[in-house]
Amino acid sequence: MLALYMLHRPIRDTQDFLLSNYFAEGLRITFGVLCPSLIMAQFGMLQYGMTLSLGALCVSIVDSPGPIQHRRNAMFVTTALLFLVTIIVGLTNKSAIFTGILIVAFSFIFSMLFLYGNRAASIGTSVLLIMILSIDDVRPWQEVIFYSILVFIGSIWYTALSYIIYRLRPYRLAQQTLSDSIHEVADFLRAKAKFYSQNTNYEKNYAALLQLQVDVSQKQDEVREVLFKTREIVRESTPQGRFLLIVFTDMVDLFEQVMSTYYNYKQLHEQFDEIGILNHYEDAINKIADSLDDIAFALKSGGVPTLAENLEKDLENLRNEISELEQHKSKTYNTLGLIALRNIEVNIENIVSRIKTINRYFNKKEQRKIKKGDIDVGKFVTSQEINTKILVNNLTFNSSTFRHSLRVAIVILIGFLVARSLDFAHSYWILLTILVISKPGFSLTKERNYHRIIGTVAGAFLGMAVLHYVNDKHTLFGILIVFMVAGYSFQRKNYVVSVLFMTPYILIMFDFLGMGVMSIAKERIYDTLIGSGIALLASYSLFPNWEHEKLKEAMLDVIKSNKNYFIEVTKLYFNENADNTAYKLARKDIYVKTSNLASLFQRMFSEPKSKQLYMKELHQFTVLNHLLTSYVASLSLYIKEHHFVCATLKDVKPIADNTSYLLENAAENLDKNNDGLSNVPLIRFKNDNELALSHADMVVSEQFDLIQKVSYDIFKLTEKIKI
Repeated sequence: MLALYMLHRPIRDTQDFLLSNYFAEGLRITFGVLCPSLIMAQFGMLQYGMTLSLGALCVSIVDSPGPIQHRRNAMFVTTALLFLVTIIVGLTNKSAIFTGILIVAFSFIFSMLFLYGNRAASIGTSVLLIMILSIDDVRPWQEVIFYSILVFIGSIWYTALSYIIYRLRPYRLAQQTLSDSIHEVADFLRAKAKFYSQNTNYEKNYAALLQLQVDVSQKQDEVREVLFKTREIVRESTPQGRFLLIVFTDMVDLFEQVMSTYYNYKQLHEQFDEIGILNHYEDAINKIADSLDDIAFALKSGGVPTLAENLEKDLENLRNEISELEQHKSKTYNTLGLIALRNIEVNIENIVSRIKTINRYFNKKEQRKIKKGDIDVGKFVTSQEINTKILVNNLTFNSSTFRHSLRVAIVILIGFLVARSLDFAHSYWILLTILVISKPGFSLTKERNYHRIIGTVAGAFLGMAVLHYVNDKHTLFGILIVFMVAGYSFQRKNYVVSVLFMTPYILIMFDFLGMGVMSIAKERIYDTLIGSGIALLASYSLFPNWEHEKLKEAMLDVIKSNKNYFIEVTKLYFNENADNTAYKLARKDIYVKTSNLASLFQRMFSEPKSKQLYMKELHQFTVLNHLLTSYVASLSLYIKEHHFVCATLKDVKPIADNTSYLLENAAENLDKNNDGLSNVPLIRFKNDNELALSHADMVVSEQFDLIQKVSYDIFKLTEKIKI
């Protein structure tokens, strides 16, 4: 069985990648870039074709996943800017002094576009790319105009190509991004399953779980961006649009159920390792993850998903095992441990039930029955305003984007001077390396630097090996296309792999142009090392942005979001007319804020030791807030999924109020760095009802108490942290 799985898994992963947006993007860019050169080469005008291809390549940078109207507008803006910049640079590049001034000005201005989000930042990158490629291309003004027109036409060609492909399959991108987000939830589940394995490494598993939570949050944000801002889907005018929306909303609810299953795993192992029941939980959860992967694959392939083999039988066996343990209690298996096992099993059943519901949506008849949802989608996505006020307010050294832009401008100028002094044939590679490596933070720059060097060196050797052993031009052209598709397919998925394929593709292209490959390969390695060194040193010493500068804000955001999430969940208990949209917005917000904090925490590990402030406390803070979110998620499920009716709500109300008070004071401790230790007491549960407590009352009151205790721990921890 395991052997079949190990054989099947790589095949399924390969199929999944070939159906993914990454591969579709690689094919689209390769076709868009290669086509103009191939067509013009047939008429003996390869040079003009390559200029057209350059325009297509530059505009493809902004064609990242998202609503088509945003992609289209960004490509039009980029096309106009590319045209203007090529004219300006082409008419002034005869003067080294004027070119240097332009480099500084453009590098600063277009790097400031980071203020307006990733798509605006990619517009800046695209424009700086064409500037770098044009500064050494000195030609008469008539040719400059003609060159700019060719770049313009190439940009328009790619924009039209991308728009036409979208119109042919308007739901394809939404299916692919939704599929990717479901894969991430499946991986998160597998990480959860490892906690049930004997001799597991809790610290390592927990670190992996936090990183996967970041990935899930990012993917879900991408899905929201595509689904909720695409007019055809938001209008829900077709069964397909309603189908995609309901699958996504159900998957978000399912992820909340997954988040809620957090227990004291060490105690569970101490009690139940001998009888092996925890391994059965691990197997069942892994099968659920496989079922989610099947849903993700079906979204891309157009198939119909099924539950993993024997999953329902495994759940039945689990129920029987727990019942048997409950009937033959011993001192080894205490009541709390058995309740935990039962709760986990019930939660697993609920997750499986939701998966069955999602599977039914894939039936065409069922899709037609799906009714329009009641979600106010506009509230679940953020819009970035493009106005000058934001820019003016960030023209200060307090702004990390301002410091980054100033650093890029200076470093690009240094790279320009170094390139001119070395007099390499393709010295612009130094500037290109600086451009793609330079990121707002040191840790991101360091990571991109490492990936660039590894990919370039390995790719150069791969390219030279191919050119040494392959002499047939037709075979080389086929390899060139494969490398192009692979390079562009991995550029958003795995940068080091992208560079690994991009480098030999460039070397083969130069070979077709009749240039010395060995010298070019060496020069590319030298230029990459020089550019990488300049960029990394600058990120450390020139107006650096350290992660601890954003630590206080990120921690405050998490506390406030957790408090708001808790308040919205308590409204489900204490308020008969609770706002479901407000609850879902609070849930989304805590996932995003937790993801931001976890990402910041991971990036701090890449920084110098002297910049890693409060690492022990931050780790503890992250763990406690993850626990708090999990416990609040469990509390929400008790009433939403299990429909618990409680007679003791008035008795737990003081605990709920005190929990909110604790979190409010924790935020104040961080915000104002309060001196002195506070003494906020814990409220104990008191049952004024003479009747015996029901199972629902016991579980709910215990959950409120758990949440209060974790909130108290967070409150006490914030008294120790002075940022």
